[in-house]
Order: sequence, then structure tokens, then C-alpha cells
Amino acid sequence: MQHDLIAQARTWLAEDPDPETRDELGAIIEAGDTAELAARFAGTLQFGTAGLRGELGAGPMRMNRSVVIRAAAGLAAYLKAQGQEGGLVVIGYDARYKSEDFARDTAAVMTGAGLRAAVLPRPLPTPVLAYAIRHLGAVAGVEVTASHNPPRDNGYKVYLGDGSQIVPPADGEIAAAIAAVGPLAGVVRPEDGWETLGEDVLDAYLARTDAVLAAGSPRTARTVYTAMHGVGTSVLTAAFERAGFPAPVLVTEQADPDPAFPTVAFPNPEEPGAMDLAFATARRAAPDLVIANDPDADRCAVAVPDTATEGGWRMLRGDEVGALLAAHLVERGVSGVFAESIVSSSLLGRIAGKAGLGYEETLTGFKWIARVDGLRYGYEEALGYCVDPEGVRDKDGITAALLVAELASVLKEQGRTLLDLLDDLALTHGLHATDQLSVRVEDLTVIADAMTRLREQPPTALAGLAVTSAEDLSQGTDKLPPTDGLRYQLEGARVIVRPSGTEPKLKCYLEVVVPVADAAGLPAARARGAELLAGIKRDLAAAAGI
Repeated sequence: MQHDLIAQARTWLAEDPDPETRDELGAIIEAGDTAELAARFAGTLQFGTAGLRGELGAGPMRMNRSVVIRAAAGLAAYLKAQGQEGGLVVIGYDARYKSEDFARDTAAVMTGAGLRAAVLPRPLPTPVLAYAIRHLGAVAGVEVTASHNPPRDNGYKVYLGDGSQIVPPADGEIAAAIAAVGPLAGVVRPEDGWETLGEDVLDAYLARTDAVLAAGSPRTARTVYTAMHGVGTSVLTAAFERAGFPAPVLVTEQADPDPAFPTVAFPNPEEPGAMDLAFATARRAAPDLVIANDPDADRCAVAVPDTATEGGWRMLRGDEVGALLAAHLVERGVSGVFAESIVSSSLLGRIAGKAGLGYEETLTGFKWIARVDGLRYGYEEALGYCVDPEGVRDKDGITAALLVAELASVLKEQGRTLLDLLDDLALTHGLHATDQLSVRVEDLTVIADAMTRLREQPPTALAGLAVTSAEDLSQGTDKLPPTDGLRYQLEGARVIVRPSGTEPKLKCYLEVVVPVADAAGLPAARARGAELLAGIKRDLAAAAGI
């Protein structure tokens, strides 16, 4: 067994094109570290609907040039099998370690396979790539990014020609094509022959961002902005300047791309401590809003002044921003369908229903939301908002930031704030309070065991609220295809439990709805909502054994 492992590692080493990972793997073999080799050669990174994502390093269970070349070769074979020979593949990348190398390898493989390849001019936000696919009439797109994962990770996200991320069966067919790729020596990779796009593709995206705003709307909101060490700063500031908003005050320590993400434990605005520098900047600058993007700028976080919150600034939940943007679009008189995933707040459905607009619920992820017929607006609680589906069929943290700033400006002219509008929504539709129980694990069997336990012994009550229905979503429903998840309806609450598709986490999404008679009842409703959420979280953790 040990001999086989070392032989397998030596075979991998012989065809690895990257001197860095060759040295790394060679040192592991030399040291005879069979435990490390076993971890790296336990299988291969699985290509799924999120593409690839994993820790950088040598071996088939890590993200590296060998794995990316195979993925690109499999994607090229799939596209050719679909009759797309000679079609254009657009490639974008963020500022993480190895991202540019992976983008260049992908362009070389596509060119060698008889497709045309075009690479974005520099590290840019993921939504620019999603836009470029449709703008340039490409047959597919690849974005090299690990979004808000830790610094040691990278990833590979695939879009097809409609500008949406892949869904079944395409993911399985691409995975099969990747598995069929032979030795790397057989993958043709010319030194050149692909196009490096100019700034005109970014200019076209920026021209499109103006379309999300109402003509003549106020543009007075002042913002503090952080790119979280990612690629958002230049694009967001350009978009705000074009739109006529005051220039955002930058969180200078986090404004420039840095793959080490030195000021944050996790480069995700939702993680504890990630917004500390932004709030410190806001306390000095006294803006109307704090806006944060994640490192590839497809997510948008919003914080508002709140004297009741320690430090004077309150992060809005993704569900709150999702409802605020929906209310703003309704006020502007838009038509079309509002959509969200099953883990997001039911408030969106109530807003759409009252406005006479269509409403759809999908599985988790913008790969599903973006495919809703007639989509006008879609959001997901994890800070993702699609406010211009004709331009970008994915979440877009740049256009979402513009729309939030427009709404804040409209309210500012009325002497009101985003918190006032949230109160209005609670009075109209009931107070919708959401929270999440999220457990990060080292051992993935912890997640599988928790799901098995909940399936075999579903809870009958949580926080004293009776469970009125328990659905195993792996069976599918009349509206949803099968997915690994559980949904519980309670009296005045809802819980969904699912493994994360991109991180080693078990995620539980909680929502309670508390009726509110008048403004005077809001504090009591909030207290009741918080109490119920805490109780559900406690009882659910016990039921799942986590």
C-alpha cells in the first residue's frame, strides 16, 4: 500500500508542469510522509455545480495546475461534443495565489483544443466575467476564484453560453469528460494563440451598471467601502463615479488586492471581525452606509448607523438587504418575477404577492435563481443579489451596491433610513427574523452523521413550536429537484438544514415570523423573534447532535 502510494505520487510528479508543486511533492516523497501523501492522493477533487474548489498544493485532492489543465481539457471536450467547436470561451480570474496561472493554462488548453479563448485584461470581479460571456457571445466562461474562502484555497467556476453557472446534467457530463482525460502530455497547450481582452469589456460592463438606477434618482448617500483585500475597489469606485454618487471612503488597509488577506481570519463580510476595520473607518468618516464586497466582488454586505448597537454600526442580514432592494424595486414600479432560494426569507414572497408580481423559489445558488423565467430580481441570504439579470445572470456585488446606495439616497431625501423602511416592512408583513446555525468541521462524517440522525429521528418541536411538516428534500418536491437537505415547517417558523456546497460546513437556516400590530409593538416583536431563534438554534443543535 505504501509502495503504491509513493509510485502514484512519483507518476503525478513526473507530469506536473509547475516547479513549485513539483518541489513540494518531491519533499513529501523524500520525507516518506505517507499520511500526507494519503491525504493528497485519496481521490480527486470532485467537479460539481460549484465547479472545483479546494486547498492549493500538489496532488489530485488539491488545486494546482495539473488539476486545472485536466478540468480545462474536460470542459473543452464537453463543449466540442455539444457542437461548439471553434466557439469562444472567456476566462476571468481574481487576485488569489495561482489564479493568473490557472487562467493562462485554461486559455492554452482551449486554444489547443480548437476553441477560441479570451482572457480578461487583469484580476476583475466575477460579475464582469459573467457579463462578458453574454456580451461577447461566448459558448462558455471560466472564473478562477475561491470567492470568500480562506487564503490557501482557490477554485474554478464554469458558466455556459447563457451566462449562468452550470447545473445538472452538464456538471456530471463535464466531470465525466475530465475523468476521461489521459496523461497531461496528450493535452495540447500552445504558448500563445488566445486573446487578452482590453479595457473595453470592462467599460461595457460599467456602462451597463448605470441601467440598474432610475433616471434622475437622488445620488447623495455617502459610503465607506471595503474590498476585503479583493478585486472590487477599482470597479466599484468607477461605477459610483459614473453614477454620480460621492466617492466612497476606502478602508485603505483592505483596498488593494492581497492573496494573503492579512487583516481578516476569513475574507467574508459575514465572519466575526471581518468588518472591524470598516466600522473603525466609518466611525471617523460618519457616512450613511458601509458597503463591503467579498474578494471576487459578487457579494455585497451593508451596514448602517445604529445607536442601539455596540460600536454604533449594525450589519444588515442578507435577508434584510434582499427585502429592502425588493421593496425599492416595487416602489420604482418594476415588472417581472422575483426569485430566491429556499434558504432565504419568506418575506420576499409576501412583498412580491402584495405588489402583484410573480414569485419563484429555487434550490440554493444563483445557478438556479438565474434560470427563473422572466426574472427581474433574485437574491440569496448569503449576501448575493441579482439586480440586472439581462446584464449579469449571477449575483453581482457592484450593481447591488449601486442599488443600495440609490435606496439610501431616496430615503435620505425623505429624512428616513434603511432601518425605517425595515420597520415599515415588518408592520406590513409581520416581523421576519432570520438566523443561521453554521458548524464548520474538519471531519465531513460529522455532517453526514447529523443529517442521518435528523432523518431517522426528526424533531417534533423546536423552541416550543410544534413541527407541522418535515420534508426530506433529497426526494425532491413538486417544484424542486432533489437536493441533500431537510425542511421543517413550524407554527410561525421554518428551518432548513443542508451541507454547504462549497465549504466543510453544516448550515441550518432559521426563520420566525412574529405578527406586529403597530410601531409600538416592534421592540416586543423583535425580542420575541430573538428568543424563538435562540431556542430553535439550541434545540436543533441537540437534535442533530452537533
